[in-house]
Amino acid sequence: MNYISRNLEKVVLEVTKEYPVVLVTGPRQVGKTTMLQKLMEGTERSYVSLDDLNERNIAKNDPELFLQLHKPPVLIDEVQYAPELFTYIKIHVDKNHMPGGFWLTGSQVFKLMSGVQESLAGRVAVLSLTSLSQAEICGGKMEPFTIDLEALSARSKERKQADTRDIFEQIFRGSMPVIVSGQNSNSHIFYSSYLTTYVERDVKELSDAIDSLKFLRFITAVAARSGQLLNVADIVRDADINQKQAKDWLGILETLGIIFYLHPYSNNLLKRLVKTPKMYFYDTGLVCYLTRWSSAETLESGAMNGAILENFVVAEIRKTYLNSGKEPMMYYYRDKDAKEIDIVLEHDGILNPIEVKKTSNPGSELIKVFNLLDRASTPRSKGAVICMKPELSAIDRENYIVPVWLI
Repeated sequence: MNYISRNLEKVVLEVTKEYPVVLVTGPRQVGKTTMLQKLMEGTERSYVSLDDLNERNIAKNDPELFLQLHKPPVLIDEVQYAPELFTYIKIHVDKNHMPGGFWLTGSQVFKLMSGVQESLAGRVAVLSLTSLSQAEICGGKMEPFTIDLEALSARSKERKQADTRDIFEQIFRGSMPVIVSGQNSNSHIFYSSYLTTYVERDVKELSDAIDSLKFLRFITAVAARSGQLLNVADIVRDADINQKQAKDWLGILETLGIIFYLHPYSNNLLKRLVKTPKMYFYDTGLVCYLTRWSSAETLESGAMNGAILENFVVAEIRKTYLNSGKEPMMYYYRDKDAKEIDIVLEHDGILNPIEVKKTSNPGSELIKVFNLLDRASTPRSKGAVICMKPELSAIDRENYIVPVWLI
């Protein structure tokens, strides 16, 4: 399998010089261990995985002995299995002050991981690795996505143009490294085993009473609603589970880095009229598997094409930030008349409104909703329609047309 370079590599090396502990979180199979082992080549850093039950047992029951056996610099894989280690890592760090001594990986999103914040606050750099981004797949450099004409023009010179069919092929195939690299050619078989081997196993770690068939019905009901306002009642009905189970299991999917939310944008001058978040998957290939699309062609012409394209675009923009070691300030906007802006990006004291459309010829009617942000206390800046037009263009001086392949 050919190694695909990750944008986060540079960030890992930078923070290793400054922080004693570097924690890389993200779902299983996205390449956390592969990336860190690649960066370890030719160094003295050793490796230990807590997937090994013997090592896990020592880490949980005698953390002090574990750290004597595995002295830094060390990479400890799947550290969520032994939160008992964190206090002892803190003691070691405070005594030795060694930058980059501990590299840790975890398959649970950091903010929801027990023990880390209390024990390692101020000593740990937390980074998120997602499945592959478009830039990583085509070998391009990646900066956080912004609506800046100069940056977009520079990006367009190093990216490969893609038409609608190419984009939907990519959405259908998904962004897991083993599929993109060709190691697993059959995505159907991969996702089937991914769900049973990893997701179910991790879900059982986090929730004792779980029925595999009910969970599959649940995650399928969630996938069918990707890119939509979160409606727990609908999921409860389709999956035949109760409200508490649905909320708990949604929390677990977020903890495992499988789904994420966009919250509605509001500030003191804009009354937040909708409080419900919109829900997205990081990997559209998993959505296509769960919702049983048989090919990219049927997906492209199917009823779900708009929602899944929006999911793809939102996830790709989010990845450009996470892969640069940043958390995006990214929202959507919807008022009481159901007027909606798909994405509102906030950075450097401005707002960028963005619409996502399957069209290749967007007209000025699509940007009228951007005026909704004019009442906000944060000034509105350039807007964009992200769509299937093959090249970078503009509707007017304030609003650009950005092809999907340019994210």
